[in-house]
Amino acid sequence: MARAYADFDQFVAAHVDDLLRTAYLIAWDQAEAEDLVQECLFKVARRWPRVRVMDQPRAYARRILINLATDGARGRARRRVELDPPPGAPERSVDPLAALDTHVELVEALRLLPPRQRAALVLRYFHDLTESQAAEVLGCSPGTVKSNASRGLARLREVCDLSPQPRSSNI
Repeated sequence: MARAYADFDQFVAAHVDDLLRTAYLIAWDQAEAEDLVQECLFKVARRWPRVRVMDQPRAYARRILINLATDGARGRARRRVELDPPPGAPERSVDPLAALDTHVELVEALRLLPPRQRAALVLRYFHDLTESQAAEVLGCSPGTVKSNASRGLARLREVCDLSPQPRSSNI
């Protein structure tokens, strides 16, 4: 039993930052991301004897995290509005993405996407998962991942004004 606890502690130490970044990119709120990771790790801990012998325990934890994040998105949005600071209150400055080498505008634009599109993009392009791997994490078909990623990328292009500009002819 002591060995199982030690294994779980090592698992948490190795993967908590990755899980937190993923949760933040989907929930777009530091406190909510921390709550999601805590709930995810609680679920993993309850199943740890089975999880620790899996080929990819991190993928299992990521799937739980994604499900928690996308399933509760509406409730989180409602709670966030209820908990917003009053007008004129000083703003908290937290940068959980400091470890990511990402353009600020792109990361800000991610916030505008629906949770499933955001999750598809985070898994595909931040975690470099294949469509099949992302589909497994999200519990959907690869085609659903493709369409969510495609719609998400189109929206990002629109928001960031990244659409190709027509060339002007020099006649």
